[in-house]
Amino acid sequence: MKKIFVINLGSTSTKIAYFENDQCIYKENLIHPAEEIKKYETIWEQFDLRKAALDEFMQTHSIVVSELDAIVSRGGHTEPLSSGTYRITEKMLAQSRSMKYGNHVTDLGLQLAAAYAKEGPVPFTVDTSCTDEFEPLARYSGLKEIERVSRFHALNHKAVARKYASEQNKSYEEMNLVVCHMGGGTSVAAHKHGRMIDGDYGLEGDGPFSTDRACGLPVGALIDLCYSNQYTYKEMKRKVKGLGGLMSYVGETDVKKVEKAAMEGNHECKEALKAMCYQTAKEIAAMASVMNGDVDAILITGGIANSKFLMSEIERRVKFIAPVILYPGEFEMESLGVNTYKALIGINEIKEL
Repeated sequence: MKKIFVINLGSTSTKIAYFENDQCIYKENLIHPAEEIKKYETIWEQFDLRKAALDEFMQTHSIVVSELDAIVSRGGHTEPLSSGTYRITEKMLAQSRSMKYGNHVTDLGLQLAAAYAKEGPVPFTVDTSCTDEFEPLARYSGLKEIERVSRFHALNHKAVARKYASEQNKSYEEMNLVVCHMGGGTSVAAHKHGRMIDGDYGLEGDGPFSTDRACGLPVGALIDLCYSNQYTYKEMKRKVKGLGGLMSYVGETDVKKVEKAAMEGNHECKEALKAMCYQTAKEIAAMASVMNGDVDAILITGGIANSKFLMSEIERRVKFIAPVILYPGEFEMESLGVNTYKALIGINEIKEL
């Protein structure tokens, strides 16, 4: 029997699971209040906070690190990779720590996995956010010095797309899909015949604003703000990634709380939510255009897909393109656990950076 510990860090969540072979035995999703996360200027400062949550889970379920076969984390930022199951190596950790390729709390997940691996289990990651299948035209930004890169929720995108294809008795490789992940961050991508040929890099300013990310800001106004002498470089980075989106408009990242306030008559909260959906719908339509409108389905996943109000706001704007199918929550934990198990028993290739 293979024992596998799964780590999935989100902007405002710590998701944890324990697998025996390909079966999930225990699972938990810890939500961190916005006030708690705001205390930390960088994701690296959250190491003790996140590790305490993992340690408590292990203690509660009598999980011993030295008895684990593997520990797997949702992947962070490195040079572009092909999709697959990767062993976490020092080279991967170094690239992740450098922040050269991006920075997200998933980078901290790699460090946590490596820390636990010192006690025995093999550290892995699967379908990292740096999975790159872009077509050449998708890389143009409008400035020769800046190239658009493939950086988004590749793990859940791939898992949901394959799940939908299987339900249709088709292969992922024969379908055209627009997949939208809405959680702590939002990402939308065009999946053409099994490849993610375009997608938005929300961490660095692409796409619709989300719970705490400003994303597609007017560039001229952003430049003016950067040179206004009101904010330092670090403060501006934090302002657009961590203090942007819903946090900027209503001071909260928990969509359930914001929606509750909206339903109770808070106009500011309702308008902010509708604006977030408006921008998300525009991005879905943009990705449909990448495939000339030839789209089999629009798949919306992530925690926010549980909201009937928000999903109705998006669906009414994009249902003319293709059927809208909801997959509330995420399938990342299953994908991490099962793919790691397959790697341990030789079904999946174990890759290295």
